Amino acid sequence: MTRPLTPENKTIDRSAWSWQDTLLILATLTLIFIIVRTASNFTGTYYPNLEIQTDPSVLPGYTAQTLLRMVSAYVLSLLFSVIYAYTAYRSQLASQILIPLLDILQSIPVLSFLPGVVLALIALFPGQRIGIELAAIVLIFTGMTWNLTFSFYQSLSNIPRELLEASKVYRLNFWQRFWTLELPAGVIGLVWNSVMSVAGGWFFLIAIESFTLGNRSFKLPGLGSFLAKAADEGDMVSIVWGLGVLITVIVLIDFFIWRPLIAWAEKFKYETVEADNEPFSHVLDFLRRSPTLRVLVDRFWSPFAASLDSTLGRAFLPCYTIKKVKSQDSWGKWIGWILGAGFGGIVLWGTWEAAILLQKLSFADWQEVIVGALYTAMRVIVALILSLLWTVPVGVAIGRNPRLSQILQPLVQIAASVPATALFPVLLVFLARLGGGLQIGSIALMMLGTMWYILFNVIAGAQSIPSELFEAAKVYRLSTVQRWRTLILPGIFPYLITGIITAVGGAWNASIVSEYIKFQGQTVTTPGLGATISLATEKGNFPLLLAATGVMSLLVVLTNRLVWRRLYKLAQEKYQLI
Repeated sequence: MTRPLTPENKTIDRSAWSWQDTLLILATLTLIFIIVRTASNFTGTYYPNLEIQTDPSVLPGYTAQTLLRMVSAYVLSLLFSVIYAYTAYRSQLASQILIPLLDILQSIPVLSFLPGVVLALIALFPGQRIGIELAAIVLIFTGMTWNLTFSFYQSLSNIPRELLEASKVYRLNFWQRFWTLELPAGVIGLVWNSVMSVAGGWFFLIAIESFTLGNRSFKLPGLGSFLAKAADEGDMVSIVWGLGVLITVIVLIDFFIWRPLIAWAEKFKYETVEADNEPFSHVLDFLRRSPTLRVLVDRFWSPFAASLDSTLGRAFLPCYTIKKVKSQDSWGKWIGWILGAGFGGIVLWGTWEAAILLQKLSFADWQEVIVGALYTAMRVIVALILSLLWTVPVGVAIGRNPRLSQILQPLVQIAASVPATALFPVLLVFLARLGGGLQIGSIALMMLGTMWYILFNVIAGAQSIPSELFEAAKVYRLSTVQRWRTLILPGIFPYLITGIITAVGGAWNASIVSEYIKFQGQTVTTPGLGATISLATEKGNFPLLLAATGVMSLLVVLTNRLVWRRLYKLAQEKYQLI
């Protein structure tokens, strides 16, 4: 929704050249130069003994390389999430395989993907840096994509029934229904979860850009490896420099990308009464006022988009003719059978290979895994409860008050994005003086990997509640408690469950970096499954790594299937806008 015109901007000549256009061209050229210059560093020979520098002068180059990895991983995550979730939504047979598989994939820790991904890509590109770069991008992708996929699938599953009926009445075909109804229904959730996904990528950046596998060390120049080296050396000056650059980048991304997207996504909100306070972005307003950009959109992009939409619209028959229904059912069955056969074959092969590898474990190894799982499970429960206590009220406040969102959103995003492992040396010293040590510190760090998933989903849920429902609550003079019980909690419930599902997986993932810490030449650990995985990864103990990862994944999947999925189904059936 555009900002109302003021007396000053009503007289703007939309066809004239302006300073906005000059600034846009210069910014575009600068961006292209940075991308090309940075991409040139992603080729060539990989040097295993690469020494990461901690001089502040290297930060611009390191930051540019990290950003290129993050952007590549995010684009890959977004495409994967939309295709995966939409396939599961449109095909019932496919959903019976894809959704449980998604539970399994999001439960596998990032660092457990690491050995196989790195070794495979090194084999494909022997001696080349591109293999390590692709491995880093894939690992960042695994930390970004799951909450995006869950969010889009949840949004599709909760489209109001009257809109679905309207699409049948107007005989919308496959493309028209996707472009005008289904994709817009998921925009708000995708935008807010994109903020969370990128924050999650920053969180695991240190572990991804600098890690040890067996007797080999893999390092990539970047902001994460810079912070890892500074934290390991206890160089507080370099840590401050690195965090300062990281926070600056996050603030700039928020101002130039996330705020415009959040303000733009407001037009996809399902409501019949215009909200009093809408999200506003100076950048989006700036772009809308650019005469040249407006001409390009009107004369080139709009005709091209209309032509493409018309072409795709003619390419599909109406979805709801008898012929189309039959072909869609046949298409869905074929996809289901293909996915089922492929998935079954992979499972059989993987089970056989895993059984051979697990035979090498001793009773003591299994005992370590089981005891560690109990310790980590207790920390996950505590972290989840503590996270829910503050994220729900704060998320609702941010989602329902755009003015408050303008202030708190960048602060929350900075807090969610700062790699907590870079601050852990200071935190551990503080906790050691209090007597808590890593026992308390691991829960604190685990919360940092948990609470943001809940918070950003609650924000998206609160923002998606139609404004007329709040107007009705005012008319009926509902008290604060009544408003929470009858409107807010039911309205955010589907989003809250989606956030909890991804948060539980995030908490287990965060246990890997919270139960096993290395800094200043020392290793600090606390009993837990995360510590077992970290130690097995560092020593290259693949049987123990497989056992610990398998137990962690099993616990996450069982929790999702027995608890959260039932609540998710309840959210779809009882708390859907009708």
